[in-house]
Amino acid sequence: MSRIAGSAKVLRAMNSSATLAHLLQAGQLTRAELRERTGLSKPTSSEMLRLLTDAGLAVVTGRTAGAIGPTAEIYAPNSEAAYAVAISVRDTMGSDRPALATAVCDLGGNLRDRAERHVDLSRVAPGKAVAAAVTQACRRAGAEPDRVRHIQVGVAGSYDPRTDVLHHVDVPGWARPDILAELRAGVAPITQATVALENDVKLAAIAERHRGAAAGVEGFCLLWLAAGVGLATDFGGALLRGYRGGAGEIGYMPVCAGHAPRWRRQPGDLQDLLGGDAVVALAADCGIAAAAPGDAVRAADAQDVQKFFDELGERIAFALATIIAVLEPPLIVLAGEVAQAGGTRLRDAVAAARFATRTTTSGPAESAVDIAVTAVDDDPVLLGGLDAGLAAMHESLIHSLAHPSTD
Repeated sequence: MSRIAGSAKVLRAMNSSATLAHLLQAGQLTRAELRERTGLSKPTSSEMLRLLTDAGLAVVTGRTAGAIGPTAEIYAPNSEAAYAVAISVRDTMGSDRPALATAVCDLGGNLRDRAERHVDLSRVAPGKAVAAAVTQACRRAGAEPDRVRHIQVGVAGSYDPRTDVLHHVDVPGWARPDILAELRAGVAPITQATVALENDVKLAAIAERHRGAAAGVEGFCLLWLAAGVGLATDFGGALLRGYRGGAGEIGYMPVCAGHAPRWRRQPGDLQDLLGGDAVVALAADCGIAAAAPGDAVRAADAQDVQKFFDELGERIAFALATIIAVLEPPLIVLAGEVAQAGGTRLRDAVAAARFATRTTTSGPAESAVDIAVTAVDDDPVLLGGLDAGLAAMHESLIHSLAHPSTD
């Protein structure tokens, strides 16, 4: 008897988690629609919806109308049951840009709050900064912190889960051992949510797949052009992170000296060619005064300085040659502040440079790659954090139903 009871409990857990998964994916379902998707019997599907409703994970939002015969109840995820928080941590040294951007979404994926905060990260420890950001975001959103299931933190650095250390990070105070453990300890007094660290460019790639130019493609690379240079690679919806989380730190790739044109004659790396300081310096060489790389690109466009776009396009094409040769993606998306400012004019300059410099060493794979400009015109790091946080929250709830506590 105990074996039969145990089997029934496992089956009920599997069915309830599958029901929640379908409900989260569809947004709303009737019992009949649930039966069609899951193959469950009429009594079982009704029981599963009742269990989710009793657990506070589903609510009845209305009834069907317009059909002959009895109406049916419409079920949807209970938006108030759980929340995800996304936090974008920025290197703001020498600028007045807010150091933290936060966003909150509920279980249904609805944006509940979004804000930016001025924080002196050189004086506030990471755990305290994140805990304060979560507390204030929940207060504005009208959400109880203990209902936050996931906190997704994005930062310009590569996180090594083996050592719990952020590498290549310029944010003050964040290049320390046990950084994720510190963040978890910081939020522990207010919420038991899971906390995850992710590279900002990889979060931008998540936003691009869900909301931008990479929606529906099999795979793509996202080349990030802003103050820093970065790369994110997505194959089939899975991000390439590398053995220690450092895949995509393309700005450190060395550039050989002794080659024409002029900008390739100096030894250095891709950051020296495509980073924010390099873009501003290129603009100055073209007679354009600007303090930030995005401003430089916009000024060059407004003043119709084609020389600027020709050389910047050639530099980007130079970087793409290596990316394409190694990874062979079907699509490359140009993103970040520089790409957003340059738009189609910059993309066309890159395409022209690639066409002009192709030689017998350029194989057919390179010519087949499409190049697009990001279609995410908002903050892609924060939006990608929301997308990642929502997916993690859904997965957590589904897993908790499939594997209930044995206490």
